[in-house]
Amino acid sequence: MFNVETYNQSKEKNYELVINQLKALIEGETNFIANLSNASALLNQFLDRINWVGFYLMEDGELVLGPFQGLPACIRIPVGKGVCGTAVSERRTQRIANVHEFAGHIACDAATNSEIVVPIIKDNRVIGVLDIDSPEKDRFDEVDQKFLQLFVDELIK
Repeated sequence: MFNVETYNQSKEKNYELVINQLKALIEGETNFIANLSNASALLNQFLDRINWVGFYLMEDGELVLGPFQGLPACIRIPVGKGVCGTAVSERRTQRIANVHEFAGHIACDAATNSEIVVPIIKDNRVIGVLDIDSPEKDRFDEVDQKFLQLFVDELIK
């Protein structure tokens, strides 16, 4: 059984707590899709001021929708297109304060104003991305980026 913890400490301590919760959720489970499903549910519970959180997985040279929380989403995203595809092609996190100023942004949800996308890299190969959208401009900062990258690292250990 999973108990929701209260996230009422510093932002950094709250992220440490959610990463520890992720460790407990996925410990001993080898099914990657199951782990991504629980990870997206956990982040949806943990993060405030977001409207979508989930994963896209590499398949046949493009990103394909994986487990998520939120409204229905774009199913396929070419590498190099949009924020997710750019995260894959550049192999680095994309933190976009205003998606309307991002050339080639793919609008799956018109309410989204900012986005962070963390590539999932295993054995030096991008296998997918963690994508989080917010209706708020400039929602994500360097603390979010640092700890979401650590969250993704924990998923692929």
